[in-house]
Amino acid sequence: MISFPFQKMISQQRIRRQTGRAYCPLGNTAPYTVYPHTEEEIALILRHANERGLTVIPEGGGTKRGWGGTKENVDFLLSLSEYKGIIEHSPGDMIVTVRAGTTIQELKEGLAAHKQMLPLDPPWPEFATIGGVVATNESGPKRLRYGSARDHVIGLRVVYPDGTVIRTGGKVVKNVAGYDMNKLFIGSMGTLGVISEISLKLRPLPQYESLVLLVFPEKDIAAMRPFVVSLLDSVLEPFSLELLSPTLTERMYGENGYMLAIAFEDVGKAVRYQEEWIQSHRPPVSRMYILECEKAEKWWDDFSRISPRGAEEEGLWDARVTVKIGSKNMDVLDIVPMCHMLGQVKGITVKARGGAGHGLSYVYIGEHTEETLLSYIEEVRSFIGRKGGYAIIQHAPLALRQKIEVWGGTPSSFFLLEGIKRSIDPNRILNPGRFIGGI
Repeated sequence: MISFPFQKMISQQRIRRQTGRAYCPLGNTAPYTVYPHTEEEIALILRHANERGLTVIPEGGGTKRGWGGTKENVDFLLSLSEYKGIIEHSPGDMIVTVRAGTTIQELKEGLAAHKQMLPLDPPWPEFATIGGVVATNESGPKRLRYGSARDHVIGLRVVYPDGTVIRTGGKVVKNVAGYDMNKLFIGSMGTLGVISEISLKLRPLPQYESLVLLVFPEKDIAAMRPFVVSLLDSVLEPFSLELLSPTLTERMYGENGYMLAIAFEDVGKAVRYQEEWIQSHRPPVSRMYILECEKAEKWWDDFSRISPRGAEEEGLWDARVTVKIGSKNMDVLDIVPMCHMLGQVKGITVKARGGAGHGLSYVYIGEHTEETLLSYIEEVRSFIGRKGGYAIIQHAPLALRQKIEVWGGTPSSFFLLEGIKRSIDPNRILNPGRFIGGI
């Protein structure tokens, strides 16, 4: 018999005790998981947790369990994985309202029937939920053209820790009155409230999709910079411009060298024109491959599985730590090679990629001693700091997160973040310690 404070408030089948589970090296877990099916149940659970001082981690598919925080356990997980589905879809207005526990893949399939899409391509779309993607402001390689989650949200429903339900934004695109309260919760790591519903702007599905792969020998990496500059200065409209390290190139395409992955989406004639431009302007030292439609989609599907998934399959990953780096977009052409070569020096398997159009890079670091991993991260941060960028630990085991500042220090505006947290969640029950400065 489960002994849990909420067992008389919601169906006992929605309260599951985690028995027989081995220690989770990522932490951020709990002895109980509660699965609400309605917004009213979410509010009820949070209100009673707040009154009793019980700590709560909101969770969808568990893909972010290794992100932030220094606690092994909280009192319970609030899983929205069974609170899913499209609430309202207006194809003519290209707007959709969806429950937070809906996975990106489920949303993609539901919209495809209307030849529409949500242009977000986070890792592990079959597990990542729209609520988790919005709460972390996650994005993928097509951020270059489409932006991050923040750029597609027009309205939210959020449940505060005291059970109050608020609405921000609206269900129309032209919603410009007052403060944009959406941005308060997007990227807040679930530390201010539990997002229950999201209204999003949509895009039409492209008629044609192509992926151009350019592979450069390691010794000729310098030839890439003038080509990237000319591409960005041209009339071309790439939807991604990702640089892959040699280790990642080998995994993704079986080739040796640095790879540029350039995606195009448009009508067929426009895509072919851009492919021809690349063919005529690419450096002679590069090798060019073109993947179209289904093959391009398959390549991106494989690409979405590079990063650790979180949740339970810790032993299946080939990356122990993920470092997210923000910089000027052209600095990516220096950052990815530096991270790759530093891994070779330290004897660590490192796979790195970066967006030469948007400036975000990701470094996936393999298994090694904690001392070596910490040394590697310190040197990367030093290099990035000299370039005026930042480096955060996006994913790591709990033991490593307890020994390093995940967020790389607190910003000068931290007192504002602390004040907002204190006002909305004075008892600090939501995702304790997961965000900047231990919020």
